[in-house]
Amino acid sequence: MTIKHMEEYRDAEISRGLVEKIRASSTRKIRLMEVCGTHTVSIFRSGIRSLLPDTISLLSGPGCPVCVTDQKEIDAFIALARFKDVILTTFGDLMRVPGTETSLQKEKAEGCDIRVVYSTMDAIDLAVKYPEKKIVFLGVGFETTAPTIAAAIQTAKQMNLNNFSVFSAHKTVPPALKALMSMENIRVDGFILPGHVSVIVGRDAYTPFFEQFRTPSVIAGFEPADILQAISLLVMQIETGSPELANAYGRAVTDKGNPTAERLLQDTFKIKDVAWRGLGVIPGSGMKINADLGAYDAERQFAIEIPASEDPKGCACGEILTGIKKPFECPLYKTRCTPMDPVGPCMVSGEGTCAAYYKYHG
Repeated sequence: MTIKHMEEYRDAEISRGLVEKIRASSTRKIRLMEVCGTHTVSIFRSGIRSLLPDTISLLSGPGCPVCVTDQKEIDAFIALARFKDVILTTFGDLMRVPGTETSLQKEKAEGCDIRVVYSTMDAIDLAVKYPEKKIVFLGVGFETTAPTIAAAIQTAKQMNLNNFSVFSAHKTVPPALKALMSMENIRVDGFILPGHVSVIVGRDAYTPFFEQFRTPSVIAGFEPADILQAISLLVMQIETGSPELANAYGRAVTDKGNPTAERLLQDTFKIKDVAWRGLGVIPGSGMKINADLGAYDAERQFAIEIPASEDPKGCACGEILTGIKKPFECPLYKTRCTPMDPVGPCMVSGEGTCAAYYKYHG
């Protein structure tokens, strides 16, 4: 038996033990929400739902950054692509997200210079290569990816690149949890908190949220055993009436997070009130570029005029992101809305709940 096979056997044994523990201890109907899109995909891929007792229902929350990007921001991205001498750069998930009237993919087909890059430094390289062009990077993501965009902005400043800018649509997770629990018709008994985000912000970033709502919460890794461990801890907290803010991903997450990344974020961004798809405007949940870096802020460098933006008609993405509905409860799911022809962003992104249901759900 190879080391890899031994590790897989050990993980399988741990997972079986956790499933038995969950089944033995879960006596009441509960709703647990995984906040991270990567958790959503891992839960489906590993078949965790099929292993849990009927007492436990798993909901997918606002953990897909592309999915929670507001419709007006999508329309602003499309407007930027139409500017003369602009090369718009983005990660691939954004290309097929429908705007109010069109998408980046359709604009590219019409002749706009839109390029998929694999890192922000690729966009920096384009700015060096094409000094006569204006290179704009679309910054979408949570605290996980925001430091890499911040590093690119600081690099552009050091290089004195006057043709590089970023449209920052970055968002922060803890305020979204507060907004979610403050909404009517929302019932979440426990949270599986994101691992990647928590590596940056640390366990303590969730303390204000937890102290306000006292909702059982566990930071989890991404292996099946990690997720099952988080579920087991949440079941124990709920069954005993002893809510905690627990860190079950101690091999990667500390109480304070990553101070170097946090300093970089503070040096580059300021916290603002921003709109989330499905959640509305959430106070203190967005990261916009600091005034002293205005030369690298696409929102300031371009006069973007956006007509009234509208979410796709009939699309339940907002309700799916808040756990009010599951994808198969949307009338467009698998009819008008498919991965090949998506109506809403939840069917586009690799972390989108609808895309995960379409791929894995029977």
